[in-house]
Amino acid sequence: MLQGKNVVLGVCGGIAAYKGVELLRLLVKAGANVHVIMTRGGTEFVTPLTFQTLSGNPVHTELFNLITEQEIGHISLADRADLFIIAPATANVIAKIAAGLADDLLTTTVMATKAPVLLAPAMNVNMYRNPIYKENEAKLRRHGYLFADPVSGYLACGWQGEGKMQEPEMILEAAFAALSQKDLSGATVMVTAGPTREEVDPVRYISNHSSGKMGYAIARAARRRGARVVLVSGPTSLTPPAGVEFVPVESAMQMRENVLQRASGCEVIVKAAAVADYRPRERAGNKLKKQGEGMTIELVKNPDILRELGEAKRPGQLLVGFAAETFDLEANAAIKLEGKNLDMIVANDVSAPGAGFGVDTNIVRLLFRDGAREELPLLTKDEVADLILDRIVALREGSL
Repeated sequence: MLQGKNVVLGVCGGIAAYKGVELLRLLVKAGANVHVIMTRGGTEFVTPLTFQTLSGNPVHTELFNLITEQEIGHISLADRADLFIIAPATANVIAKIAAGLADDLLTTTVMATKAPVLLAPAMNVNMYRNPIYKENEAKLRRHGYLFADPVSGYLACGWQGEGKMQEPEMILEAAFAALSQKDLSGATVMVTAGPTREEVDPVRYISNHSSGKMGYAIARAARRRGARVVLVSGPTSLTPPAGVEFVPVESAMQMRENVLQRASGCEVIVKAAAVADYRPRERAGNKLKKQGEGMTIELVKNPDILRELGEAKRPGQLLVGFAAETFDLEANAAIKLEGKNLDMIVANDVSAPGAGFGVDTNIVRLLFRDGAREELPLLTKDEVADLILDRIVALREGSL
């Protein structure tokens, strides 16, 4: 997302400046070329040398510097920026930007840039709740400034409440969203992810190896591209992507209830969850004890959620399924595509290296209703997610 992009990172005077160091590391890791501007207050908390070492670029602190002005300059910084981030953004700098003041290098460069500006506020809870601050923030939002909203927690001043700067990983996600094309704006996309658990007794359950990583990547990418995203997820160890409506479920029956309840309001449904095909006929109320040499558990078939969605699909709605196979990949996927009234199916051989459960990569084949097929190489699941959404957008536009 940030490979080859120029990001200007502004660091203001607040204790959260130390988080700016981690944000810088994440930006560089994501491929960005980062130029750091520090206010005088910012340099009181973290030295410019720290940011210079991690960015590989000079840190800028003065509006007029006869040594570097001709080469870099505030106008040059403003012009070269693909994205401008201020983290932490203090109440003072937000007020100055809202008032159109440009009395130091940071505010002057913000005034001159045409790049998206992402602000990560950090301040005392009472400052954050102050109506003057709220007016300043609302004004900037109206003018298109972006915000990575602060969270509640213990603050350095001793208070507890809103005003704690958002975590660097979440600011990075907001940066990705700021630079993403918004070709799903206005659409509601529902994604299912993860496994389901079918309880045998209060201790044991039947499940599978799905990690949920592919579904979460699709939900995250769809949110970046402007969609309203509903993520219905079985149990995973993953953190839900920022900005999505998260619906946690356990069993196949719970997933069915929540998916069917929301399906009619969605333009796109992507069923990436690995839903259990069977569940125990009866759940024991107490832990089953070992008896004899074996145990028999009678299973009954779970409802086929994907088939139900296909039967109820309304005109213009897109339905995408997944087929995790270990043999006859395309043949099995084609049967599922046709039999469940899908517009596209994503097929992968989970026995192939790099394409199984729990890894960060995948190798998939895309099959379409008209018989077209596309084979993708080994890619990260984030890359696969964006390619899947590219095809979904093309199907919606009628260009595929």
